[in-house]
Amino acid sequence: MKMGKIIAVHSYKGGTGKTLLSVNLAATFAKHGKKVCLFDLDFRAPSLFAILKAENSEYWLNDYLNGNCGIEKVLIDLSNRIQGKDNFHVALANPATEAIRDMSAKDRKWEMRALGKLLSLRNVLLGEQKFDYLVFDTSPGLQYSSINAIVTADFVVVATTGDRSDVNGTKRMLREMYNLFEKKTGLVINKVLDSASKSKKDEMNTRVKNVYQAPLLALVPCFCEILRAEGNLIFAQDKPTHPFTQILDEMAKKIEANEVN
Repeated sequence: MKMGKIIAVHSYKGGTGKTLLSVNLAATFAKHGKKVCLFDLDFRAPSLFAILKAENSEYWLNDYLNGNCGIEKVLIDLSNRIQGKDNFHVALANPATEAIRDMSAKDRKWEMRALGKLLSLRNVLLGEQKFDYLVFDTSPGLQYSSINAIVTADFVVVATTGDRSDVNGTKRMLREMYNLFEKKTGLVINKVLDSASKSKKDEMNTRVKNVYQAPLLALVPCFCEILRAEGNLIFAQDKPTHPFTQILDEMAKKIEANEVN
């Protein structure tokens, strides 16, 4: 039987739309009938609890990584949010100030133990509980928690924009980290201006491959509707005919079919 996949969504810096992609990609997989768990691994700036309106969790992902509980106590079933049946779960990071401070002060020994706990999710969730996808929303940059997520993942979605510092930083990360760990990656260029015409898309495709020397997963235009939603919508579910939802569908199909090139 085919084993499920772990997907990390990462970026060089904040503000790239990484969390928006994580939530909507996970929801898209679930909408396609896959069993999915979305993890908030951005312990320095947790946000999924607010986006998904799940603020009263008894156990957090922090508790699992600290060895205080099993992963089954952390998972929250939000299948009703995307009109599914037992196929959309989340594992949330604790947003309390003390918890954020605690996670920021962890040493390397703790991080190594945390890596072991992330790696064990492959057996527990993908193996025993038959999840098809675990989607990790990571911290931007080169935090240990992000590196652990990337090491654990089968595929890394790299979110970036046209901002010059973002371009340079993403190129460095691709060369120095993803290649080092031999990770299969797919670039998502977000907030793209003037990407409607086919000739413009072809031009952007060529330029991206030349600049990053990495596979392009998707170009996402700058949609005003996404900004206006202020994180209150899961576009993959709430706006099924929106162009962003169509882009997400294509992204999910490419990842499912291993056709990112």
